[in-house]
Amino acid sequence: MPISHRLLAASVAVMWGLNFIAIDASLGQFPPFLLVALRFAIIAVPTLLLVPRPQVPVRWLLGYGIGFGTLQFLFLYWGMAVGMPTGLASLVLQSSAPFTVLLGAVAFRDRVTARQLVGLGVATLGLAVVGWSQAQAAAFAPFLLVLAGGFGWAIGNVSNARARAANPLHLTLWMSVVPPVPMLALSLVVEGPDAIAAAFVPGPHMVPALVGLAYTVLIGTLVGSGIWTWLMARHPAGVVAPFSMLVPVVGLSASAVLLGEHIEVATALGAALVIGGVLWGSLRKGGARTSPASGRAQETVTAPPSTPEPVGS
Repeated sequence: MPISHRLLAASVAVMWGLNFIAIDASLGQFPPFLLVALRFAIIAVPTLLLVPRPQVPVRWLLGYGIGFGTLQFLFLYWGMAVGMPTGLASLVLQSSAPFTVLLGAVAFRDRVTARQLVGLGVATLGLAVVGWSQAQAAAFAPFLLVLAGGFGWAIGNVSNARARAANPLHLTLWMSVVPPVPMLALSLVVEGPDAIAAAFVPGPHMVPALVGLAYTVLIGTLVGSGIWTWLMARHPAGVVAPFSMLVPVVGLSASAVLLGEHIEVATALGAALVIGGVLWGSLRKGGARTSPASGRAQETVTAPPSTPEPVGS
């Protein structure tokens, strides 16, 4: 992959890592379920008007929208709203990788390699260390909520992989059509009309919240996802995907610098295990070969159940 493309992949990781800071700013004004509904409604309206619906089975489009769009962000935003540190949220969400491998193997009998099993084990050990650290800090419930968000992401991953969309970006945009209505209904029932109305009353947190929401939609989702999809279309997934492991590095670092979050030694050890395990499991043995028909590098081994989706986008 040319250096310019590597820089683009690294820049996307930075965009997605900073996305967690933007989410934290938005949660200062908007309740979590309403915020999920807003971020996807902003994308869904122009998508319905301007983007052709991808020709994929409806069940996989719904599975992608429910898993990746609804469940992931419902639990991520909820967990962050009730106390999950922003940087750790970016890390724990990486649980989607081992969850994806397990879900694909159990539900669809996807082949799991020895390398993936080792990576899964190491990442799971790291998550256990992080969970233990959070339990000591009385933040175990938020940890479990974000972990549930990782499982939702995994559901979206296996659905996306089986949709086999000709234009993955169109599928990502149409996925955004699924969450707004159920999330708004959930917000009305759980958070209530009074909390929803209060969220739109101008206050000291309104401007940072709107800036954070704009960043999440424009930079985190549209720009970041657009560049990532462009790279995935031009290079083997195994070459591009490992750059996603820079996301929690950026998220943890940015949270420490901008929000003053402190990282305990045990948490740092767990983070290293999670990142190392997911990265190890995503790498391939052997090199790449070039397809005579297209001249594009092709992987020489079977692809994993799915490729990483936009992290926290």
